[in-house]
Amino acid sequence: MRKKQPYNEATQSIINADLENNGCHIVVVEADDYLPAFAYTIGLFQTYGHPEVICFGLAPEVLKTLLQDAKKLIKQGKKLIPGYLFPEFLKGYKAQFLRVNPEYYANYFNLAQHFYNSRSFPALQLVWPDKQQKFPWEAGFNADLKFNQPLLDRNTDFKFLEERDVRTFTTKQVLEGQLISYVYHNEQGDWQFMSDSKPNAKDARIVCLEDITRLDPSVNDIYFLPFGWYAWRNSREEKWVTEKLPEEA
Repeated sequence: MRKKQPYNEATQSIINADLENNGCHIVVVEADDYLPAFAYTIGLFQTYGHPEVICFGLAPEVLKTLLQDAKKLIKQGKKLIPGYLFPEFLKGYKAQFLRVNPEYYANYFNLAQHFYNSRSFPALQLVWPDKQQKFPWEAGFNADLKFNQPLLDRNTDFKFLEERDVRTFTTKQVLEGQLISYVYHNEQGDWQFMSDSKPNAKDARIVCLEDITRLDPSVNDIYFLPFGWYAWRNSREEKWVTEKLPEEA
């Protein structure tokens, strides 16, 4: 599972050097077996007064190039405005930008939040189309690419990269209001939400994943859990602890 990069003096020095020499720093996060790769800028807002930019779902080197291209345009004085089509990024295709809802900052802008010391900063998402020039929110968009680009201007109530009606396992106790303390995301991709680490099979229930997020919105905090991993906590206020499931499990 990919882990958040720590923010320390060395990291801050690298970011500051990039801002001085290049106008911004680019963070690239590799894909894992569940979540797509993504990259985002740090410093566009400080250097140029322009929102930071994030992009998902392409090869890391392509993501970095796209953000470098965005920085060049911004340096030239161009505003990347949501709702407009931009032909400058992908040859033969036009990209768009969305305003990122700040509720996603903790999920995808870890180092940027540290750099700005939790101060407010705006951000845009660069969204690319499929080969038919359709965007993810348009009818006919390639279904195989649907979850390659989580759209960060919407769906803050449901951050999982799954269909809302995907089959999910839980227990009678959870549905009756007990705290979800254990979450399993097995190798087959099934989600399990339990109040006990060893529930009784007769208490098992099947619901939609959206039902679980409505029952307890805090489970959105472990949307990133890879296949074959589990998470646990002792109270709703605690942060989730994550670990890979033992082979025998």
